[in-house]
Amino acid sequence: MFDTLSDRLSATFKNLRGKGRLSEADIDATAREIRIALLEADVALPVVRAFIANVKERARGVEVSQALNPAQQVVKIVNEELVAILGGETRRLRFAKTAPTVIMLAGLQGAGKTTLAGKLGLWLKGQGHSPLLVACDLQRPNAVNQLSVVAERAGVAVYAPEPGNGVGDPVQVAKDSIEFAKAKVHDIVIVDTAGRLGIDQELMQQAADIRDAVSPDEILFVVDAMIGQDAVNTAEAFRDGVGFDGVVLSKLDGDARGGAALSVAHVTGKQVMFASNGEKLEDFDAFHPDRMASRILDMGDLLTLIEQAEKTFSQEEAAKMASKLQSSKGGKDFTLDDFLAQMEQVRKMGSISKLLGMLPGMGQIKDQINNIDERDVDRTAAIIKSMTPKERAEPTIINGSRRARIAKGSGVEVSAVKSLVERFFEARKMMSKMAQGGGMPGMPGMPGMGGGPGRQKKQVKQAKGKRKSGNPMKRKAEEQAAAARREQAAAQGGAFGLPAQDGGKDFELPDEFKKFM
Repeated sequence: MFDTLSDRLSATFKNLRGKGRLSEADIDATAREIRIALLEADVALPVVRAFIANVKERARGVEVSQALNPAQQVVKIVNEELVAILGGETRRLRFAKTAPTVIMLAGLQGAGKTTLAGKLGLWLKGQGHSPLLVACDLQRPNAVNQLSVVAERAGVAVYAPEPGNGVGDPVQVAKDSIEFAKAKVHDIVIVDTAGRLGIDQELMQQAADIRDAVSPDEILFVVDAMIGQDAVNTAEAFRDGVGFDGVVLSKLDGDARGGAALSVAHVTGKQVMFASNGEKLEDFDAFHPDRMASRILDMGDLLTLIEQAEKTFSQEEAAKMASKLQSSKGGKDFTLDDFLAQMEQVRKMGSISKLLGMLPGMGQIKDQINNIDERDVDRTAAIIKSMTPKERAEPTIINGSRRARIAKGSGVEVSAVKSLVERFFEARKMMSKMAQGGGMPGMPGMPGMGGGPGRQKKQVKQAKGKRKSGNPMKRKAEEQAAAARREQAAAQGGAFGLPAQDGGKDFELPDEFKKFM
């Protein structure tokens, strides 16, 4: 949703790089570009004005004028101001002192309240709560049935005594649900109310009556992030008519300009608490202003990525895999079965393109990430599952006839099977080397990778190659001089005062490094 905004801001900051000082003209030009980027992203005009004023004031201050890298300071200022207009700190749910905690959902028709009720229920269930969904949308056809289906998929209870479709009193249903929740020991009640078209006074009054009947601890206003500036107007109308404590953004995975979502918190003074970014019930999480600002500025969202990994990966399994890679056999205990298990766990984290999008700097290769074929993972899994247990444990035995059989079983070309096995060996070798602290193959001397000596050897080889002359007579003279020096070194001893070994032969790189040269 924020791709266009991210691209414009990245291009603006690129123009600042390499400048030792920022002039007034530089600051004004940068502010102008940021203003255009925000307006194109459909951010509300009052929000843009306040944002630009704060950025310009801080950019002219001491923190930029005395900075070693002014461009980075401007990026830091824009990041902090983005966090501010998104609501500042993360806002958590308020729970009642005595159960049940009542959460009421309100919003326009089509904003996604019913589906979001199921997502919120599943999220709270994962937090250790026992939520109850209450069907108080008795106006829209099949709304009650939809909530029942969503609750069943989420694995949470539902209270729906009325059939809906215009039948029943939603205020009475809301009242009765509190007693039902106490009787069935549900600690959270999520009330799904009827949506309305625009500002409907009758339904607005109905929402106010439900609010008065159940005294909710949290009223969440669900806003469709794709509806543009009308989101701000509707939010203000709901704030004045019913009142709400927090905002939930739905459909953040859309491709519309999402600036209205940036405006709601600033205009209404109520923070965004949750965000829904997909069709699956699992595509829902707490809204973190700092992480969203980081994504918009193409700085990635590693904290969310780590949290998703912690939910999916078992620490026991991770330790088991690490011990296999660190074994004295050079990682040969790590089999294709282990590789398949790791791959399936990554798949549980969600879309590969979404995961890559959380890494810093991935905005530069956005098109390549969006073109990733998620089915490649399924094809790889099919190839591995078409192998016998022995072939998975010892891939070295896979010969031509075995490859042909595996290819037929998995519905791929023989070349795909060969390529997978070769890539597995390379990946296992690299992971084993890294797990043992030996550095990443092909990247010797990289800080923290343990490849220092490899870099030194590479430099020696390059230095020796550079001494050769293009003149045959001069080259012969240099070779004779080098031979004389080697003989002298052999007689006196090797480097560092140690006896010379191998009769003073030329230095050679180990075989495992030669293929990377």
